[in-house]
Amino acid sequence: MSATLVLGARSLREAIRQPDALLMTMFIPIFFLIVNTGQAAEIFPSDSTGFLEGQGYGAFQLPITLLLAASFGMAALFLVEEIEGGYFDKLRAIPVPRYSLVLGRLVAEGVKCVVISVVIVLIALPFGIEIASGPLGFVLLVALSALWGVVYAGFMQLIALKTRSAAATNSGGLIFFPLLFLTPNFVPRDMLTDPMEVAATVNPVTYLMEALRSLILDDLDWAKIWPGFAVVIALGALMLFLNVRTIRNYD
Repeated sequence: MSATLVLGARSLREAIRQPDALLMTMFIPIFFLIVNTGQAAEIFPSDSTGFLEGQGYGAFQLPITLLLAASFGMAALFLVEEIEGGYFDKLRAIPVPRYSLVLGRLVAEGVKCVVISVVIVLIALPFGIEIASGPLGFVLLVALSALWGVVYAGFMQLIALKTRSAAATNSGGLIFFPLLFLTPNFVPRDMLTDPMEVAATVNPVTYLMEALRSLILDDLDWAKIWPGFAVVIALGALMLFLNVRTIRNYD
């Protein structure tokens, strides 16, 4: 664990040296929040739209913003730079557990996602968005968003390890990114057309989004919250297993 923390601290310092990347990570999701809310807020007024629970449409869109922000991590690209520069081979030569090489960057990614999620929520609050589930709901909201960021970064890191190419790693994001949009983005799942409802139901990201929405719009409703955490735990376990196995078979 100490090796993981040392590598994680190193990755954090790496990210701090490139603040422009962090700013873009927040700018694009907030831009979508403003645009999507501006386009649909009049269609779904808070006083006559049941699924908004009395809040504005921005509260319904905030989970998408959080998931988008968590999906802009740079861990995989930094890893490719290390692979291409030969530094990753030096790390593999160090007598540390293989999982530390995986978790080091992911720990740093988790910390960054926590900070970014907190900032985005705090920016959203003055615009009439409330966290109906209270302080505990706020903590769960940030934790779930950050966990998704770690899982997403882990799968991107897996692509980096497999391809050892920055171009392929960038393109690999196109495989996962559509999952964020095959969800009930603009309306609840039961208001989607039949094909989209089927696609959203089989998409694990849907349950993350619905858990985040529940934390914003409702009091603590564990029946809606636990599936989101179940998804990130299951995907996280799979991601960690595949990453460690790939590093062990790297040569």
